[in-house]
Amino acid sequence: MFQRHTWQNVVCLSLFYISHDEIETPAKTRTEKTKEQTSDYSRPPYLTKTMNFTTFVTMKQVQLTDFLPTTKKELEIRQWEEVDVILFSGDAYVDHPSFAGAIVGRIIEHEGLRIALVPQPNWRDDLRDFKKLGKPRMFFAVSAGCMDSMVNHYTANKRLRSDDAYSPDGKAGFRPDRATITYCKILKQLYPEVPIVIGGIEASLRRITHYDYWDDELKPCILADSKADLLIYGMGELPLKHLIAELKAGKRFDEIKDIPQTAYLEKTDSIREYQDAETVTLFSHKECKKDKVKQAKNFRIAEEESNKTKANRLIQGIDDQTSVVINPPFPPMEGKDLDASFELPFTRLPHPKYKGKTIPAYDMIKFSVNIHRGCFGGCSFCAISAHQGKHIISRSEESILREVNKIKEMPDFKGYLSDLGGPSANMYGMSGKDKTLCSKCKKYSCIHPSICKNMDKDHTRLLKLYREVDNISGIKKSFIGSGVRYDLLLAKDEDPRTNKSHQEYTEELITRHVSGRLKVAPEHTSDNVLKMMRKPSFSLFEQFNKTFDQINRKYNLNQQIIPYFISSHPGCTQEDMAELACKTKRLNFKLEQVQDFTPTPMTLSTEMYYTGIHPYTLEKVWTPRNAQEKLEQRKFFFWYKREYRNQIINDLRKMNRNDLIKTLFGQ
Repeated sequence: MFQRHTWQNVVCLSLFYISHDEIETPAKTRTEKTKEQTSDYSRPPYLTKTMNFTTFVTMKQVQLTDFLPTTKKELEIRQWEEVDVILFSGDAYVDHPSFAGAIVGRIIEHEGLRIALVPQPNWRDDLRDFKKLGKPRMFFAVSAGCMDSMVNHYTANKRLRSDDAYSPDGKAGFRPDRATITYCKILKQLYPEVPIVIGGIEASLRRITHYDYWDDELKPCILADSKADLLIYGMGELPLKHLIAELKAGKRFDEIKDIPQTAYLEKTDSIREYQDAETVTLFSHKECKKDKVKQAKNFRIAEEESNKTKANRLIQGIDDQTSVVINPPFPPMEGKDLDASFELPFTRLPHPKYKGKTIPAYDMIKFSVNIHRGCFGGCSFCAISAHQGKHIISRSEESILREVNKIKEMPDFKGYLSDLGGPSANMYGMSGKDKTLCSKCKKYSCIHPSICKNMDKDHTRLLKLYREVDNISGIKKSFIGSGVRYDLLLAKDEDPRTNKSHQEYTEELITRHVSGRLKVAPEHTSDNVLKMMRKPSFSLFEQFNKTFDQINRKYNLNQQIIPYFISSHPGCTQEDMAELACKTKRLNFKLEQVQDFTPTPMTLSTEMYYTGIHPYTLEKVWTPRNAQEKLEQRKFFFWYKREYRNQIINDLRKMNRNDLIKTLFGQ
């Protein structure tokens, strides 16, 4: 899945220092180091007290102090006796704007605070990683990392994964299950008086009562289990900056209650002050555990509020004494604010502690550029809109071009950008034509079940950006690695210029920006299942696939479409999967990019999976739940494999679908 590049290709280490408390092996083996091994990490004799600990990058020099400090030794180099904030992260420290720990740390640094980062602390031993930097002056920050720790650890069948893309050499074992809760409990045990702020996707999507697939039960807001003092949900730049401003002004943590996009626990008796027209009270956690309909109704309210530009405050009782107060989100960010986040002083490299190791997630994105945030697709199984928001926040062309020029100077860059994209590659620059209509909208999607007439879907600005990037000296080719929404390209508009932009974009994408394979996500072939998924009809994929083949023939190209499909989604039957096998066979696909549906917090699909009803209609939805039912669906992806042939034939006979047997296997 990931292309591997050795870290030495990026950095040539002339002088290198690692303190004795650095991470070298997975947590479960770190305590096994011998005294001899530990002494190897003492100060090298050739480094004097006046010398900087320096790494040398070909064509440019990077000092250890260009990274955020991660150890006591690195604080001493900076002559810091204490720090304002200590951030604990479940990921390895890669100082790059695509990595949550780095961007949060750089924002805190930019606000004038002293910040230290502890990546992947050992939670199994004597907890020295949690003690080594002491207490911060203001607060601890905790994040599980760029991925939910449970998704990171387990497959859809709850089997333990053997790798971790955000860890050194891709090895598993560097982070605990439910990392946010584990880290917080340790910190509260060691430093009960120090406030804790949690954030990141794991915390963000657990801000209200949510279904936990791995324990098969409803769990309350993560603040209840973690005992953290404040939760920042969504993309955290604006709430984090406001929090720091409040603390600088002398406010205590227990006085900070009005920052948008934050949540905190409050005594139930004290929430009467919030009972106003701008507050919605959800069914309590206890009520949801007793009644799945109430849980489904809660989800609809939470989703609609997260889609508004001016939302309400949400309150939910956790138990008889405690409630969670969830302040409404900030209005969508401005593009200039997003530019500012990407232009913080990142080294764009893994920390030197990972000498000789690779970080697979970094190798995958180090030559790519994120051009926007958010997604208005509203897919049922996706949490992007719940975390990043429905509204597209686009970086300026100037900021993107500056980043491309930085990448161009990297010593192992060969002229090929792996991606110019975002959650969906071709939503850059798109928004409603009439913003007053958008301000009144609470719909989950701008393109489902049909494309909103108020949506400006012109691709001209994105085409211009592609061409400007390709015209930069040293850029041989820019690929689009993110998924493309073909329904946007096939939509007919009243404006002929928009229709022309769709045709131009489609042709330019296929002829200039495909690295042999183009990723698209039809997800299924059944219109009923696609309706549950909030995805367009499969007929649109067939139309796009035909266009793709025509353009390839026209330009004598040998390229493939790689479609993504999901099995075991709520509403999907075994017969739906059999028909999927037949339809994809007719299109000459032998499927590679497939997966079972995995229920994750705060998605419509997960609510249907748990409750058995659709939160918007309250109608019953059948869902495959046990491992056997999932396996019976998944095997249809691989109808062409001999080991599944007899099983599939027997199943189709039971369904009375001899016609499908003939389609798949002939006479």
